[in-house]
Amino acid sequence: MENIERLKVANIIEELKCYILPDDKVLAINPFIVMQNLFSSATREIVTKLENLNDEFKYVKDRNPIHHIKSRIKTPKSIMDKLGKRGYELSAESAKENLNDIGGIRVICSNLDDIYMIANLLTSQNDVGLIRTTDYILNPKQNGYRSLHLIVTVPVFLSASSELVKVEIQIRTIAMDFWASLEHELSYKLPKDKIEAVTQELKECANIISDIDIRMQHLYSITTLSKNTMK
Repeated sequence: MENIERLKVANIIEELKCYILPDDKVLAINPFIVMQNLFSSATREIVTKLENLNDEFKYVKDRNPIHHIKSRIKTPKSIMDKLGKRGYELSAESAKENLNDIGGIRVICSNLDDIYMIANLLTSQNDVGLIRTTDYILNPKQNGYRSLHLIVTVPVFLSASSELVKVEIQIRTIAMDFWASLEHELSYKLPKDKIEAVTQELKECANIISDIDIRMQHLYSITTLSKNTMK
C-alpha cells in the first residue's frame, strides 16, 4: 500500500511540474525522482530480507524476533535541504555520495538480544555490505536515546546496470521505540524555559526503560531455558 501511494504522489508530481515549473527546474528535479525510485528499491530489498528472517523464526522456532518494520524515503526537498545545510553540491550524485539516510528502515524487535541477532544475520548475507555500525544502546546519546544504527549497501539491479545503494537501518526494542517517538514529538513543543528540566526527565525515563528492557530480556531467557529443560 505504501509503494502504491508513493507512486500516486510521483505521478501527480510528474503531471503538475510541467505546468508549474520552468524547463530548467524540471530537469533539475528529475534526477532526484529517479534516485527516489532507486532507494525505494534498495529499502524494499532489505525489508524483504528482514521479513524472510522473521518468517523463518516463526515457522522453525515458533517466535517472531521482529515485532514490526517501518521504511521511508527522504523527499527531494528534504534531501536538498540536508545537502545545503552541510555545504554539499545540490545534485542527485552528491546526495548518493554524501548522505547515508536517503533510504531508512526501522526494525522494532521484541527483545534486547534480538537486536544484535537480527543485525548479525542481516549483515552476514553475501550481498549486504556493512559500512558502519553505531551502537547507541551500549553508548546512549546525551538525551538518553538508544538504538543500534547500521549503514549497509545492497545491490539494486536495473534494466541496463546494477548499483550498490546505501540504506540506514535503526534496530531497537518496542520500549526504545516508544521513548523515541514521544521524545521526538515533545522536542518540537518544548518552551525554551522548560527545555533543561524536560530533557533531564526524558533522560531519566530512558534509563528506566533501559532497565525494563534488561529485566524483560532476563524473563524471556528464563522462559526459554524452562522450555528447553522440559523437552
